[in-house]
Amino acid sequence: MKLDGKVALVTGAASGLGHAIARRYVEAGGRVVIADLNMEAAKAAALELGDDKTAIAVAMDVTKEDQVNAGVEKTVSAFGRVDILVSNAGIQIVHPIEEFPFADWKKMLAIHLDGAFLTTKACVKHMYKQGSGSLIYMGSVHSHEASPLKSAYVTAKHGLLGLARVMAKEGAKHGVRANVICPGFVRTPLVDKQIPEQSKALGISEEEVIKKIMLGDTVDGEFTTLGDIAEIALVLASFETNALTGQSITVSHGWHMG
Repeated sequence: MKLDGKVALVTGAASGLGHAIARRYVEAGGRVVIADLNMEAAKAAALELGDDKTAIAVAMDVTKEDQVNAGVEKTVSAFGRVDILVSNAGIQIVHPIEEFPFADWKKMLAIHLDGAFLTTKACVKHMYKQGSGSLIYMGSVHSHEASPLKSAYVTAKHGLLGLARVMAKEGAKHGVRANVICPGFVRTPLVDKQIPEQSKALGISEEEVIKKIMLGDTVDGEFTTLGDIAEIALVLASFETNALTGQSITVSHGWHMG
């Protein structure tokens, strides 16, 4: 599983899952573009991974078409190509639906779905010319399952499956594959933020949130790790044929089986 100089644009890559994936790509011989809303954090993350021949930072709000297009053009200007898109930028907002602010619903769908759409649209123009590419969407077990309080998140993550399947069909003749990674709970800042929020909303202790809500349906009560997800992202990035496209790969300690 080597990338041999392939270029990956990873959104939301200044921290968490995105940064772990970017690091794994560099270890495998890839070059990466750290796209993030926080430019200073993106610069620091890129610097941590190597010099500007290996990793660069771009400021990107994935809900803004001009910023997405500019970021992809900067990627191609710096490295000459874009081989891999990891659409990873995401947030979490939880409320029971009767209390869910419409503005928050729209914000969630914009970041997760508009962001995936816009980055895909901008990247495939280059991938199609190259005759190859890998589109990787960061889904979730919630691409297949549902949990209380997460109407917007579950809707968005289910939507990514549809986009990936369409892109698998549209991209096939151009050598472009599309797949979704569906992690279980990973201890990232995004998940840590949810623990007290769900504790308050559900009226249970934080320990119960972890053991019963987050890990209760796993086979071993364990969190998925950043390394687990990064390794699957490397498999999808380095796989060479259409044998593996249009798929969702669930990495969740058996929480979802299917």
